[in-house]
Amino acid sequence: MNAITGLIAFVLYLVSTLGLFMRLKGDNYFSQKPVSTLLFPGFAAVILHGFVLYEHMTSDNGFQFGFFDAASSVAIVISLLVLLMSIKRRTEILAVVILPITAVTLLTQSLSQPSYMLPYDAPEGLKIHVLVSIIAYSILGLAACMSIVLSLQNRLLHNHHPGGWLKKIPPLQVMEKLLFDLITSGFIGLTIALASGFIFLEDLLAQHLVHKTVLSIIAWLVFANLLIGRFTLGWRGRTAIRWTLIGFASLMLAYFGSKFVLEFIV
Repeated sequence: MNAITGLIAFVLYLVSTLGLFMRLKGDNYFSQKPVSTLLFPGFAAVILHGFVLYEHMTSDNGFQFGFFDAASSVAIVISLLVLLMSIKRRTEILAVVILPITAVTLLTQSLSQPSYMLPYDAPEGLKIHVLVSIIAYSILGLAACMSIVLSLQNRLLHNHHPGGWLKKIPPLQVMEKLLFDLITSGFIGLTIALASGFIFLEDLLAQHLVHKTVLSIIAWLVFANLLIGRFTLGWRGRTAIRWTLIGFASLMLAYFGSKFVLEFIV
């Protein structure tokens, strides 16, 4: 049953991606469709993906939370966020990129073997830390994707190529505001995640958390610097994009780099 549900979710992700891509391309049939109609398969895929994810992660000993489970969890949250944004914000181009990636994480997670377990009787604070970390990482991951689109948008505008898919997305100023709204929300979540995480770091070396902690703090400092620069110096454009990608790269190494090393190398 899980395999069938996962397969249906996989197909629905691709159906939504195809419809949105054709709309961006200017196809008459898909351009006439309400965007909500094209987003609907994506929402259905997220719901089914959630069922598959829950079933795969639950076991007799606790929640399985290995590398591929974490990737699938982050991807499904990012997909839900971008689908909700696309209803009114014309951010379908982000969905075209993110939905197929989420479909791949669903596939890899379904084929993965149990690894790290989070016991059911784990402290509530630890469960909150894990949940907030996933949400914060997802929001900042979406911000990183948006910064890449902003970079392309900025380059095309500077090269005087305002046509094509640029007409299908919000103006540059609106995209920048969305970017910093996401960064601010993600930064708050990251702050809470770090603060709650320190409660459980009794022995950094024994828990192999040194690199994860240091890189997460570096990411926090990068995003803090970016927000300070934004509100005091008016940072935008390439500066904002550069700092966003640096911060997310550090966070990606902290979260997935550490998990990959611990589960597949050490």
